[in-house]
Amino acid sequence: MTIDEQGAARVQDSADVDDRATIGAGTTIWHLAQVREDAVVGSGCIVGRGAYVGPGVRLGDGCKLQNYALVYEPAVLEDGVFVGPAAVLTNDLYPRAVTPDGTVKTGDDWQAVGVTIRTGAAIGARAVCVAPVTIGRWATVAAGAVVTADVPDFALVAGVPARRIRWVGRAGVPLERTTGDGWRCPVTGDEFTETDGVLHETSSNASFRR
Repeated sequence: MTIDEQGAARVQDSADVDDRATIGAGTTIWHLAQVREDAVVGSGCIVGRGAYVGPGVRLGDGCKLQNYALVYEPAVLEDGVFVGPAAVLTNDLYPRAVTPDGTVKTGDDWQAVGVTIRTGAAIGARAVCVAPVTIGRWATVAAGAVVTADVPDFALVAGVPARRIRWVGRAGVPLERTTGDGWRCPVTGDEFTETDGVLHETSSNASFRR
């Protein structure tokens, strides 16, 4: 499917998009995807086959949800976020189908908590982000990781539970150490300084910006 000349959103016939959802210009909703009521999907997004966007979820511009990604409310994804195939953003810290007395739970019996993903971050295939957590700007969650704590900007995390194993730049490529606390992206040339486990940009190459 191609986006029409006016940049209108395109929705496959088999997709289920609630009339109360807001879909931005140039966004494509693929086969069997579901976008629930009051969800907002920004401009230029791709929602893959079988993906799920829960009620009230917010996606910024240029996001990509790959096939069968599950994004449960009240998740917030900023601009340029990538969510890999079959990744899950949860919303229930203490999940139960029934209350302690055995009564089937309803929506009034629990409070949804969300995952927040900052600009440019990427979630690998089959990763799970256990709400409530925040994934920092341009961070990367490796395939199959289980995130149970906040992820710093530019961090690459992997494992169960996920731990930081490297730093990455905006291109997603691991950074190279230049000095004791200095780092550089081999693709963009951006430079960073690490202080107390936090990475700060010290210079950037504007030609690589979106």
